[in-house]
Amino acid sequence: MPDERKRFESESLKRLAKAIFEKKGLSPDKAADVAEVMLAADGFGIESHGIQRIGMYMTGMKIGRINPAAEITVVKETPVSAVLDNNDGMGQPAAIKAMKMAIAKAKESGIGIVTVRNSNHFGIGGYYSLMAARQGLFGCSMTNSEAMVVPTFGRHPMLGTNPIAASMPASPTFFHFDISTSVVPAGKIEVYARNKKPLPDGWAVDPDGNVTNDPETFLSIRKNKTDGGLLPLGGYGMLGSGHKGYAFSMVVELMTAIFSGGNTSNHVREIANVDKCCHMFQAIDYGIFGDKKEIEASFSKYMDEIRQSPKAAGQTRICCQGDIEAEVAKKFEAEGIPIHETSLAEITAIAKELGVDIQSILVEKKA
Repeated sequence: MPDERKRFESESLKRLAKAIFEKKGLSPDKAADVAEVMLAADGFGIESHGIQRIGMYMTGMKIGRINPAAEITVVKETPVSAVLDNNDGMGQPAAIKAMKMAIAKAKESGIGIVTVRNSNHFGIGGYYSLMAARQGLFGCSMTNSEAMVVPTFGRHPMLGTNPIAASMPASPTFFHFDISTSVVPAGKIEVYARNKKPLPDGWAVDPDGNVTNDPETFLSIRKNKTDGGLLPLGGYGMLGSGHKGYAFSMVVELMTAIFSGGNTSNHVREIANVDKCCHMFQAIDYGIFGDKKEIEASFSKYMDEIRQSPKAAGQTRICCQGDIEAEVAKKFEAEGIPIHETSLAEITAIAKELGVDIQSILVEKKA
């Protein structure tokens, strides 16, 4: 089957996204933040959170869910913590500001934790945890979201996909993971629907609570806010440990919504055209525990011991968290970011409507 994607230089896609968001009223700095996080997702091969999300954000601004002119305010602050109110602005600029604050507090006091309330979709959580790791710190980020995940033995969505990301300096590759506490993020279901592919077993349930393989069923559930939805990490019931994914998701609700004084997932998008999700960002200077180089060397050694440990029958490789992402990023940097023709057509139409000259910005990578 032919690959229905073209490849483009990442920086040109970033310039395009920035130009589009500036036309929609974001300041140059905030537009750059949004573009940076989107292209980081594409660079890791996370298509569901990359530049294809432009259409979703345009809709959010059109219906009033996202206020491009919103200012970020500090609600409460201590030497090691802060609560920010994003006032319905784009999620990425608030998230970057919050993690920068957490990093500064960690460098000063050893630890920094900053929460954000009244926000919107912030892209990939791993971008923010890596911000800390690249500053020689342990980084963690979380967010709740619109309720679309059913609790174990439930059939009404009460939880968001509630991702957790964590990053730590190590050699030769940083430890890095970014996972939803649902079986999959909603964006992946959208990719399956776009490609007209059936869902694997155990990803979603229909309004009666039965497992469904139809991505359109989930999209209808989400649109109409009916019963049914995604399953927690681990899948249906307790046999596959779905109750553990449910518990992890509750931890995210605690650290994002409850700690920030914001909305839990079942109240996110409770009012039409209003999001108001919550985030958490943490940075730790692990030098408070001992010599930083020794800690990094010890962790790097352990990761390599795992990679070199005996493989299962028929397997040739054991990866640590971050290995694949680093390889994908290197590959896409050399070969260009692949964009599906459907997404490209949508972005082209948006750019044309806003008066952005896409042809003068995009640079296609040739094989």
